[in-house]
Amino acid sequence: MLRERGLRLTPQRQLILEAVHELGHATPESVHNAVRERAAGVNITTVYRTLELLEELGLVNHTHLSHGSPTYSSAKEHQHVHLVCRSCGSISEIDPGVMVPVTEQLLRERAFRVDVGHVSLFGVCGDCKEAE
Repeated sequence: MLRERGLRLTPQRQLILEAVHELGHATPESVHNAVRERAAGVNITTVYRTLELLEELGLVNHTHLSHGSPTYSSAKEHQHVHLVCRSCGSISEIDPGVMVPVTEQLLRERAFRVDVGHVSLFGVCGDCKEAE
């Protein structure tokens, strides 16, 4: 895909894309750490720029799972909604179909189309709720 758009598939780009695939939910910092194990010369700025490029090309997606950096995942993964526990920090995934009533209502009432692949719901997981 990179070559089709006149871009080169550099070793750094390849390593960053592989790291996102291997890590699943990957922050730029976790990608940087994974890449540095194989190529010490790749800096964090290169990681951020490459992740932005890969997202523009449709190879990765990002979502916000905390107040920090965005989290990237492979665009090849099925779309899902993230459930983030504010207590223990666990992240689980659910089928985006759960959002259909909300997305349909927003489309009907506001002509707003929700990008479900970027949805994160914050709350308290069942394990933490039971511990209260």
